[in-house]
Amino acid sequence: MKLTSYWLDTSQPFDHGSSRPLEGRYDVAVVGGGLTGSSAALALARKGARVAVLEAETIGNAASGRNGGMCNNGFAQNYTVIAGKYGKDAANALYKAYDAGVDLVERLVQEERIDCSFARVGKLKLAAKPEHYDVLARSQELLAANVDPETRMIPRSDLRSEVGTDRYHGGLLYPKSAGMHVGRFVRGLATAAARGGAEVHERTPVMAMRKVPAGHEVETPRGKIVARQVLLASGISQVGPLGWIRRRIVPVGAFLIVTEPLSPAQIERLMPTRRNVVDTRNLVVYWRLTPDNRLLFGGRARFAGSNPQSDEKSGRILKAAMVDVYPELAGARIDYCWGGLVDMTRDRLPRAGERNGIYYSMGYSGHGTQMSTLMGSIMAEVMDGHPDLNPWKDFDWPAIPGHFGSPWFLPILGAYYRMKDLVT
Repeated sequence: MKLTSYWLDTSQPFDHGSSRPLEGRYDVAVVGGGLTGSSAALALARKGARVAVLEAETIGNAASGRNGGMCNNGFAQNYTVIAGKYGKDAANALYKAYDAGVDLVERLVQEERIDCSFARVGKLKLAAKPEHYDVLARSQELLAANVDPETRMIPRSDLRSEVGTDRYHGGLLYPKSAGMHVGRFVRGLATAAARGGAEVHERTPVMAMRKVPAGHEVETPRGKIVARQVLLASGISQVGPLGWIRRRIVPVGAFLIVTEPLSPAQIERLMPTRRNVVDTRNLVVYWRLTPDNRLLFGGRARFAGSNPQSDEKSGRILKAAMVDVYPELAGARIDYCWGGLVDMTRDRLPRAGERNGIYYSMGYSGHGTQMSTLMGSIMAEVMDGHPDLNPWKDFDWPAIPGHFGSPWFLPILGAYYRMKDLVT
């Protein structure tokens, strides 16, 4: 079993990094080489800007290369929750932004010829309890009436045609959602940005920034540059002068396992429609097929950080959860097990904007493959004088009380969610 991301292990490493010295002046410094940063760099380069992408590790090394590879439309929460809090019009606009994110990923795959097995397989949200099905049904009724008539309910009696388990009580289908090989996508996106003229510097952490008359001086171990504008696309990075961000984002561990390849007969029994699947528990689990017919199974196995020992322990928990859903996989070999950190905001919605002359987009809260790609492209427009295009422009972002970067409260939060899953 490899304790590394399947997506990164089965995609070609990024090999278009710049060898130029880090000095001189740039139009934009993009901090972070994941999906947000690579998408922004590509959009900015297409505008003719001189761009430097400053990535602390390697392209896609963090959340962008450690997720489930699901490109899902719709919110992490139920539509009814968002509509109730922000109003129907705002909820519809935000919902359409997630749709636009999936559309943009598909368009970039086609335009830049990124070989990442993108496919509109749909997302199935499964009711872990009978009462959860009723909640999903009410949400779908509003969705269909207001913003997404393609959604539909799958009753428990028909569930076997979608997914081969009796563990759940029906579900809500989002047909627009897609799956892809996210490692090949993020590295392909960065390659497209470099091909378009952006300079991509791996292993170049930002250590300091300060305002200067020409913009911002950005200091790295490899030198200093002056950039007229800076975009923070760094997620929950613990490197560099990002204290303001760290007080507003909680780094929550997410863990995944990938099985050996399944046989065609197993796929037909267990995943006949090849959907992206997620359930309704607070300690959520999700699964899908990889392009080479393995089962990827992930979730919040533990409220802990990621390291080899933690990942292996979480992998055992996920294997047990997978067997609870699919008993016939009890003997399946686990070939990959890894973890990463999700950049959670308090309300599980992204944040993007500008503060003290520094632009930022992050906080995708485990639902960001499509939104991060969209927001990279949108932030290029925002920085070019079009702030009204930012769907999150009116969202305030207060600090989380008692949170200063180290999530000391995660074990308490994990215990609370386990209790909620037992009683609700």
